[in-house]
Amino acid sequence: MSFIVFDLDGVLVDSEQVWDQSRKDVVASHGGTWTDSATTDMLGMSSKEWPVYLIEQLGVPLSVDEINDAVVAAMLREYRRELPLLPGAREAVERLSEHYTLGLASSSNRPVIDLVLAEMGVADRFAATVSSEEVARGKPAPDVYREALRRLGAETATAIEDSEAGIRSAHAAGLRVIAIPNPHFPPGDDALALADEVLPDLAAVN
Repeated sequence: MSFIVFDLDGVLVDSEQVWDQSRKDVVASHGGTWTDSATTDMLGMSSKEWPVYLIEQLGVPLSVDEINDAVVAAMLREYRRELPLLPGAREAVERLSEHYTLGLASSSNRPVIDLVLAEMGVADRFAATVSSEEVARGKPAPDVYREALRRLGAETATAIEDSEAGIRSAHAAGLRVIAIPNPHFPPGDDALALADEVLPDLAAVN
């Protein structure tokens, strides 16, 4: 039995801009100060990590839970209004699930993961899904991919990733990595060198 583990943000949904705006709104409405580097600084951070960044670096006077709740609520509202699926995302999940056992390893919060897969109509195609809030460390640490392997009962798998942090996470966990570089935040050459294959889009994954 062969296993494929998808990332969510930047692989199935074009979501970084939605996360960005949701966090910016929370920072602005609570007297914090957004910085030019904030977006890239938080790429790959888990939902236990980026709220701390908002508090310590951007000056948001809320608790981690309050920040999480506010940002996730904004994300869910936006996704219910319009889900920014990437081209070929649903088709790739359906196509690959016919031949592989699928997992998902994401930095998104559990409610966001569950809503996206339900709205896509593919929740039943995944044997296991993991949010990095359910492990000790977010990407680029290997924890979320190691937990995905554990839940799948797999010794190894192929990961599909778009970001530098995601590629490093999957590689460190011992997975074979297919990189589909995120056009908004392209991985550096040193991260891409860790990938076993670099493809232009999901349609090329077979």
